[in-house]
Amino acid sequence: MPYEWTKPLAESGEAQMRLWPHNSLPKAGFAAFIMATFLMILIPLFTMLGTKLLWGLLPFLMMAVAGIYYALQRNEKDRQIEEVLTVTANELHLSRTAPRQGLQEWSCNPYWAQVHLHETGGPIPNYVTLKGSGREVEIGAFLSEEERKGLFDDLTRLLRRLGPLSQGRP
Repeated sequence: MPYEWTKPLAESGEAQMRLWPHNSLPKAGFAAFIMATFLMILIPLFTMLGTKLLWGLLPFLMMAVAGIYYALQRNEKDRQIEEVLTVTANELHLSRTAPRQGLQEWSCNPYWAQVHLHETGGPIPNYVTLKGSGREVEIGAFLSEEERKGLFDDLTRLLRRLGPLSQGRP
């Protein structure tokens, strides 16, 4: 699962959860994919060795490889999102770091915090939000549907352990 409790709720009353998006293409797989694409594009060019047509096609094929490389690199950078939820007896703090958005933070008193699962009506199915201090923020929107359900259950259990809170499904 792309989230984990780095500090489980202990006797001290502190817990920390880290969330991140899936990354199905590791660095080695990225390099292998680009190399395989390059080699497969070169196969038809072998029949054109020694002709002027080779030099006419080569720049376009290299631009195709460069385009694939750029798209995969951009996707990798856009997926560098990390959310950290820190829970203490006095504060629930969510920080979100995204590549082009910088650091975004939200905090509230856990006694008044609410976790909601929006099964429909949200931007995605099973949308999970935290509400408190007059604001409602999303958490784990990049997770799969089943993972968001599991996240909702984990957060509900955690907040119930901290105090009498009202959790809801609209």
